[in-house]
Amino acid sequence: MAIEVRIPTILRTYTDGQKAVAGAGTTLDELFTDLDTRHSGLRDRVVDGGELRRFVNVYLNDEDVRFLDGIATKLTDGDNVTILPAVAGGSGAAGTGAVRSGQR
Repeated sequence: MAIEVRIPTILRTYTDGQKAVAGAGTTLDELFTDLDTRHSGLRDRVVDGGELRRFVNVYLNDEDVRFLDGIATKLTDGDNVTILPAVAGGSGAAGTGAVRSGQR
């Protein structure tokens, strides 16, 4: 079963710079295990303790797998999986025009 997995820039060191790799499996768990046989260390960046890492988002055909069955989400031939690191940060004051004393 061929499944395309899109890899974010930060994880491409595990895929020799490839933006997308092919994998196989009937669930996300099996897919990440399969990918790890060719791209050692990739699974550990996405899975922790048998669950998806908290700050990694995984999409199956543009659907967030956290709203499906998580790592147990079923896959079929031709599916597309996208791995995205979560983005956080910033400040509530940004863009408000507020200037603190002594700052410009």
